[in-house]
Amino acid sequence: MNDSALQTDPQAIVVDEVFPLAPATIWKALTTGELIARWMMAPRGFEPVPGNRFTFQTTPAGEWDGVIHCEVLEVVPCERFVYGWRGGHPGNEGYGAPLDTMVTWTLVPVDHGTRVRLVHSGFVLPKNGTAYRNMSEGWKKVLRNLDEVSADMDPAPASSSGAIH
Repeated sequence: MNDSALQTDPQAIVVDEVFPLAPATIWKALTTGELIARWMMAPRGFEPVPGNRFTFQTTPAGEWDGVIHCEVLEVVPCERFVYGWRGGHPGNEGYGAPLDTMVTWTLVPVDHGTRVRLVHSGFVLPKNGTAYRNMSEGWKKVLRNLDEVSADMDPAPASSSGAIH
């Protein structure tokens, strides 16, 4: 029996929130390296350009060095931002197991703000179970941080965008 016969269907983490801010404000926080460092982790080599490769550094585990390798896959300003998210090492089980996933951010204007939808897809269970559980909680915190950083960038009411603070 091969490994694929032991795996279940890929799973996704979905977090969906409405922020009382204009899409352009949130977009800037999603696509500016210095701001990403404030709400998530500091990226290295980041540019919001399709094909750009960048990394994040997190806690190493076992044979994994803690580097998350990313590649920008899609950029639709103020609407959609997608990047690959890979890391881990084949010698690890649990935290640090190989991970080959995709992060998709979607921004949709709504009354009084922007619906921010994050989908982190491609977790293969049970192999990626530890990452799936940890990141399910972690992304909720990241979205709260993103909201705070975005609000700090936009101190004036955005009446022209329909956003209310």
